[in-house]
Amino acid sequence: MTESDGLFDDVGTGRRTTPPVPTPSAPLAVRMRPTTLDEVVGQDHLLGERSPLRRLIAGSGGSSVMLYGPPGTGKTTMASLISQATGGSFEALSALSAGVKEVRTVIDAARRRLVNGEQTVLFIDEVHRFSKTQQDALLDAVENRIVLLVAATTENPSFSVVAPLLSRSLVLHLRSLTDADVKAVLERAVADPRGLDGVVAMTDEALDHLVAVSGGDARRALTALEASADGASDGEITVADVEAAIDRAAVRYDRSGDQHYDVTSAFIKSIRGSDVDAALHYLARMMVAGEDPRFIARRLMIHASEDIGMADPTALQTAVAAGQVVQLVGMPEARLALAQATIHLATAPKSGAVIAALGAATADVSAGKTGAVPAHLRDGHYAGAKKLGNAIGYQYPHDDPDGVLPQQYPPDELVGVDYYTPTDHGFERELGLRVGKLRSIIRGVASRTRRR
Repeated sequence: MTESDGLFDDVGTGRRTTPPVPTPSAPLAVRMRPTTLDEVVGQDHLLGERSPLRRLIAGSGGSSVMLYGPPGTGKTTMASLISQATGGSFEALSALSAGVKEVRTVIDAARRRLVNGEQTVLFIDEVHRFSKTQQDALLDAVENRIVLLVAATTENPSFSVVAPLLSRSLVLHLRSLTDADVKAVLERAVADPRGLDGVVAMTDEALDHLVAVSGGDARRALTALEASADGASDGEITVADVEAAIDRAAVRYDRSGDQHYDVTSAFIKSIRGSDVDAALHYLARMMVAGEDPRFIARRLMIHASEDIGMADPTALQTAVAAGQVVQLVGMPEARLALAQATIHLATAPKSGAVIAALGAATADVSAGKTGAVPAHLRDGHYAGAKKLGNAIGYQYPHDDPDGVLPQQYPPDELVGVDYYTPTDHGFERELGLRVGKLRSIIRGVASRTRRR
């Protein structure tokens, strides 16, 4: 969080604090924060019966934890529940404003409380923004359990938290909420006395639109709901109210229905057809509608090999890099990497030679053309291999000045069969000449080549 959400207002002072009870004027997202484990939505993979997180929240665990996950997935909620369970003191620091001095002040206060048998829970938000010096200042207090550290981060702690602090903490990865999770959060907020208390209703279409634009972020969904309720008339929130509140038009896009498949198909076919502008249009439609960015990244990676392949070998690298950005950085910043990959793939030279080559080879294998591996290529490293004729006569290519020499590699019945046929597009134009020369050397100049 870059701004206070009202949960912890008196923090980092060294004074004893506890998570305050939200006032009726507090933001809806704060008022609806779960106060018991039963109210927590999502993160089932971390809340099993004997899981470390459940034990901590139940007050029976003693491990410091790093809560790593996207915004609005419950990191601050977990910290609040752990604090309540310990029954001790609660201190909170934000890495955006606290320095080494504030960290040491809190630790000194925690050490004095520990003398009286009182545990201190220290919550640090945005811990990845702490410098190495600030993180190192926590080590002794964490290792000796002077404080029970609960740190939250939206970035992978393996890359942003110092190794000694990481090794002293339990790293728990929170996942983006599913559509069903966000829907449950919104429906509870409409009915719960802490929330809208049933004063306004909400149409199914408005609910679906709020879910779609939330991106798996419960805080974002509740903030949008509150703004929509403020502008609703006749006691009912409609799609128009939601659009007016968040300035984002509803996109007809069902992630499990026809629009999902139609837009995805149009996206890939636009890239295949080298229409970069249409590809960006469909990419924007998917992202605005709340499509899972990991799904988009996977489609780009598949397309890079299926429709570009060796015509531009760097296309796959770009697509994989975009997938890594989605994983390590998350949305909304990752949309730039997805757009960059889309532009690269759409403007790259195209070739279907990779999928055609694999299909041809697979067809022969499926047809039973799986002759014996030539004896000189078989494994010769075990006792008795030589007696079977294995590896005898194998020629080591690196012994040749050119690194390639005449030698049979496929089974007898497939000698001379070409599977890979490079196009004259992009890098494959150059590759085609090289493949031809390699085949003539490997098969011998006098060898006849058979096309499938």
